[in-house]
Amino acid sequence: MSIKRRDFLGTVAAGSAIITMPGFLSGCGVQTATAIATATPENPFMDWFGVDQSVVARVMSELTSRGADAADLYFQHSRNNSLTLEDGIVSSANSGIQQGVGVRVVIGEQTGYAFTEDLTLPSMLAAARTASAIASRSQAVAPQSFNPLASGDLYTTTVPWANIGVEQKLPVMKFVEQQAKSRDSAIEKVAVYWGDGDERVMIATLGGQLVTDHRPMARITVVVTAKKGDETQTGYSNIAAREEFSWFSEDRLSKMVDEAVDRTMIQFEARRPPAGEMPVILAAGASGILLHEAIGHGMEADFNRKGTSIYSDMIGKKVAEPFVTVVDQADIPRERGALNYDDEGNKAGRTVMVENGVLKSYLHDQISAKQYDLKPTGSGRRQSYQYAPMPRMSCTFMEDGPHTKDEIIAAVDHGIICETYTNGQVQIGAGDYTFYVKNGWLVEGGKVTAPIKDVNIIGNGPESLKRITMVANDARLDTGGWTCGKNGQSVPVSQGIPTVLVSKMTVGGENVS
Repeated sequence: MSIKRRDFLGTVAAGSAIITMPGFLSGCGVQTATAIATATPENPFMDWFGVDQSVVARVMSELTSRGADAADLYFQHSRNNSLTLEDGIVSSANSGIQQGVGVRVVIGEQTGYAFTEDLTLPSMLAAARTASAIASRSQAVAPQSFNPLASGDLYTTTVPWANIGVEQKLPVMKFVEQQAKSRDSAIEKVAVYWGDGDERVMIATLGGQLVTDHRPMARITVVVTAKKGDETQTGYSNIAAREEFSWFSEDRLSKMVDEAVDRTMIQFEARRPPAGEMPVILAAGASGILLHEAIGHGMEADFNRKGTSIYSDMIGKKVAEPFVTVVDQADIPRERGALNYDDEGNKAGRTVMVENGVLKSYLHDQISAKQYDLKPTGSGRRQSYQYAPMPRMSCTFMEDGPHTKDEIIAAVDHGIICETYTNGQVQIGAGDYTFYVKNGWLVEGGKVTAPIKDVNIIGNGPESLKRITMVANDARLDTGGWTCGKNGQSVPVSQGIPTVLVSKMTVGGENVS
């Protein structure tokens, strides 16, 4: 059977699915079993569109008919939904389906890439011919059969998000809104944002591997606005994971609300700190954004292969103190940045970039790995079938160090703690950065003395890495809905860090005479 995308979208399928509800909603009149749609098959490309191994082999043969060092087919079918609740009213609701295949052939330093959303054989062959136009070598031997690899189990779901309707999600959003409004009489407005996605991919490689992966995603965000007199403050919090509907428990949602309200209300007491160079403590969790942006990108192999990263000639050299270890690890169950396989069909896993202060490895896709005569690190990622992959981070974090948070605070005579961030700019490669700190704390005489807000911190990633003088034993990944942008492509990521002391950064606070 072969179905065009337009025909598929117009087909109404019948079926049923048992939905596991968060326990605290059991009394809200929400249905626990709903006939929504036929369950998405493990491989929708074969089951819905007739893209079996013989079809894949024909497209691969066409793609590599003029030569290839590497080649792959990346099939994607994803359903994404979003809701916005403001002042008790659903102000927007959006759903979308993205579907297609990207075909890539690599010859030396050249890459041919084309894509089509039409999964019929003629359209896929036409895309393959377009991509193969870069080639001028002898014909490559394309596989006529493929080895299907076992699906991973990092983020299995009982019911896919494609089968969860608005009537299930809205009570969760209203619960969050009600909880936030009840926290403080000064809270004037609450907005709740919901997003979920159900993505299926199939990847065929020139080496004869056939990978399938089901990638769920969910995120909820609460934004709180409070007013006291003429002063208005806003704060937010969110949680995200490759999880299913039942993950949104009362306890997890209440903690998110508490965090958003606390971040908002503390700003009425906070002030800007003095400006200048000073020690900066990066709080555990969300401060991983600095590790990701200012340091992690510089360790992606494409920047190093082109010589644009400051780490281009630093493999095997000291880049930090011996108690600093930086890891990118995709196989952490249910994390937003988790992956069973990367977008080139390679098994994703753990890459130690900095070990005991020494730069050990870059993050490699297949192209960069070949240039360095290494195996890929499972770091080839792409936004969708419309893009070619490149080296990207997944779940990036610094491991525990030998100190404690209290020891770090006690070691600072005059400095600040950075806790939450709203904006930042980074020059990838050189690593120069500016981050806007929404919430933080002033440290004086080894003690936390006052809340601070609206602070810019300025520095250089590689220099800041060298200036880390203490690392605590409280490392944690932040559960927020982080998304990484690079070369026009966005992918979900996770990041984290323990409490860390950087001996010197430039702090853009108030000038004190």
